[in-house]
Amino acid sequence: MSNMRDLHQSKAFVWTLFLIFALCWFYALDLRTLVPTDEGRYAEMAREMIASGDWVTTRLNGIKYFEKPPLQTWMNALTFMLFGMGEWQARFWTGLCGFLGILLTYQAGRSVFNARVGYLAALVLGSSFLWAALGHINTLDMGLSGMMTLTLCSLLIAQRDSAGERERRNWMLACWAGMALAVLSKGLIGLVLPGAVLVIYSLAANDFGIWKRIHIGKGLLLFFAITTPWFVLVSVRNPEFPQFFFIHEHFQRFTSEVHHRAGRWYYFIPLLMLGIVPWLGILLQSLFNSWRTDWHTATVFKPKRMLLVWAVFIFLFFSVSGSKLPSYILPIFPALALLIAVYWETASRKHMMLAAGLTAAIGAVGLFFVQRIGKIPHVAVEIPLYLGYEPWVMAAAVVALIGGLAACIAAQRGRAELAATILAVCGFTGGQILMIGHDPLGNYASGRPLVAAINAEITPTTTLYTVGRLDHSLLFYLRRTMVMVENPDELEFGLAQQSQLWLPTRAAFIQQWTNGPKAVAVTTPAIYADLLQRGVPMRVIAQDGRRIVIARDLKQ
Repeated sequence: MSNMRDLHQSKAFVWTLFLIFALCWFYALDLRTLVPTDEGRYAEMAREMIASGDWVTTRLNGIKYFEKPPLQTWMNALTFMLFGMGEWQARFWTGLCGFLGILLTYQAGRSVFNARVGYLAALVLGSSFLWAALGHINTLDMGLSGMMTLTLCSLLIAQRDSAGERERRNWMLACWAGMALAVLSKGLIGLVLPGAVLVIYSLAANDFGIWKRIHIGKGLLLFFAITTPWFVLVSVRNPEFPQFFFIHEHFQRFTSEVHHRAGRWYYFIPLLMLGIVPWLGILLQSLFNSWRTDWHTATVFKPKRMLLVWAVFIFLFFSVSGSKLPSYILPIFPALALLIAVYWETASRKHMMLAAGLTAAIGAVGLFFVQRIGKIPHVAVEIPLYLGYEPWVMAAAVVALIGGLAACIAAQRGRAELAATILAVCGFTGGQILMIGHDPLGNYASGRPLVAAINAEITPTTTLYTVGRLDHSLLFYLRRTMVMVENPDELEFGLAQQSQLWLPTRAAFIQQWTNGPKAVAVTTPAIYADLLQRGVPMRVIAQDGRRIVIARDLKQ
């Protein structure tokens, strides 16, 4: 718009905003307990990697765990070695990947379009609820998304028509490295998804010449140099690995409901709507605009078409998969951020006001429903935790309401960049308020409040059991592995290889517990009631609404 005020051209403003954002982003990594399941799991795997000294065979609770490649475990272990073990250290790799994804998206927007688009794209991605939230959770999907963002943004910068040959080669090598690191993050989708996007794009844009511009020879050499060593080493040391990883964890996971993570075909639609807040009101317009306008460009490479194919294909790919989790669609957010930024640059005041007004409306709805949060739990001990969360939700809703209204006023006055900046600030701030305020609930879910009582009861030689459940975060906070009983959790494959490491039946546990030395066990209230009825010798040393910790003394 001709009357747009260029905030992005003020170095003082941009650098101040950037530094404040960076400080908030990384500081927030240390403000919450590691919650189950993913955060505890990947922190504990890194701890065990350091303890065992084995950087090839990944383990959880001392048992082989081959569901995912090791990049995030490696990075977490390195962080622990450098800075000690704690919450921010466990989240540092995912936080860094999320932050770098924002910087890469900024650079791609600046290089492929213009400086304003780069600025706006960084605002959109950094404030989108799902991206900002998962950037502060120790889970694999942000690590994967960071590497796929490197892949996408490097491809965009390399393929733009103005790129020189040396620049194109270097950025394409970065693209191939991104795919390799994505494979080491979460498996073959790191190569399959970008490859499929390239095929579809070349058909949709009639740009078959792109296959001659991707430096496939050098790229494949780099790709295999990065990925091959670990896959060869782990397969040599663990002959059972290839069949489980490549067949079970890829083909069967995608085509069946083997992991019991199925969902309807529309599973990701509400998650996308929530995850893109505060930009929901302009999402569809941005997608339609990218398809319509790219038909009329004279350029050889059509970046908006590439971004649209990336976002739509990956979204549909996971929608038809037999395994679904909310974080699976995270890799599409950098592409959406760039498309939204391109559209926002020329959007009408009406459409910008719609996006801002919808954010304000979400805040108003949040204020209306906030008092119902305390009615969610069915366990009495959890009610105060949910009631304590209400003020935080209220604060986030107020931020969304006021920020949305302020952005609406700025948009109405033609201050498009200011409106976008206000939306981004309120979106990021509101999201972090929701995350930080959830910590008492997360702390309770992790079982961490029980750690002191357990540690006071055990010695290095005390046997520690987990009966009927496995608390991944509790493993990390105890700095101990536990003998699993009855429930294999996600370790069924590893336990089939190392059956001596667990007790498959409750009867076997009771016999070992009754006749063995002093021991401590973490179990569920229902199992505790059963043990009590059977007359099993034990005393309760700690409990919460989900767990009961029991001990057996030698004198018993």
